[in-house]
Amino acid sequence: MKLNIAELTAVIAELPAVLGRYLLTIQVTDVLDIAILAFVMYKVFILVQSTKAASLLKGLFVFLAALVLSSAFHLNGINYIMSKMVEWGVLALIILFQPEIRRVLEQMGSRRFIAFFTHAETANPLEQTIGQTVLACTEMSQTRTGALIVFEREILLDDMVRSGTVLDAAVSSELLKNIFFVKAPMHDGAVIIRRGRVLGAGCMLPLSKNVNLSRDLGMRHRAGIGMSENSDAVVVIVSEETGSISVAIGGMLKRHLKPETLENLLRNELLPQEEDGEDKQRFPLLNLLRTKKSGGADDER
Repeated sequence: MKLNIAELTAVIAELPAVLGRYLLTIQVTDVLDIAILAFVMYKVFILVQSTKAASLLKGLFVFLAALVLSSAFHLNGINYIMSKMVEWGVLALIILFQPEIRRVLEQMGSRRFIAFFTHAETANPLEQTIGQTVLACTEMSQTRTGALIVFEREILLDDMVRSGTVLDAAVSSELLKNIFFVKAPMHDGAVIIRRGRVLGAGCMLPLSKNVNLSRDLGMRHRAGIGMSENSDAVVVIVSEETGSISVAIGGMLKRHLKPETLENLLRNELLPQEEDGEDKQRFPLLNLLRTKKSGGADDER
């Protein structure tokens, strides 16, 4: 037993030298090869994570794990069947991922190749979401249609989504207006938006426990403030009684917003900023307070 411990100690002592000799064999091209491969795999994962391909990839990983375990535990029958399935795996993956593969090839053919690997394209859906939301809120404000729209950020709102109807749809002004139409079945709940897509509708939100809120605020406003108190979400509210547009962030309600002020506020809170980005991420409410002079709006907590 002492010999084994001594040998183990010797191996551990030689480990830094072995690692040093190994690192000396690594060339610049090896590092570049690994970096490019990792970046491409990351971009592919980002591309498919919002589609059904993400679920298929999870199933593929489960299949590979089962194949490895069947070989490790000598489950010969299962391992034989799964090994035969792997032989046809490439063709099966091409068939299963045909829509995603076609979409990637279309994007690479219709845009500059370098744009496929940049972040500019990933920001466009959120910018379009903000524009469609502002357009819908402006029209619903004119018709005095009540609305409650939650933009999810770092804190996930899966519990709130499960309280309503789960969706996966692109944000458009027509969709938002149809959801909040007074005779629609989901108009009383909230719409939750994640990464530029409508994740759920008709969702129930927690009410604010702040006893100092103005008495003229209805249940929709109290739910929006409550949601902002319990998460880092940005909540847009359209009053059914007055048609005024409000935004709740961090328990603070900014009321009577003009469409242009609403758009600027959403951009400041939801889009990455090139300048002063660190301060805006750490102190997002500073942007809310900075727009106080430009929108003719009232703050309430």
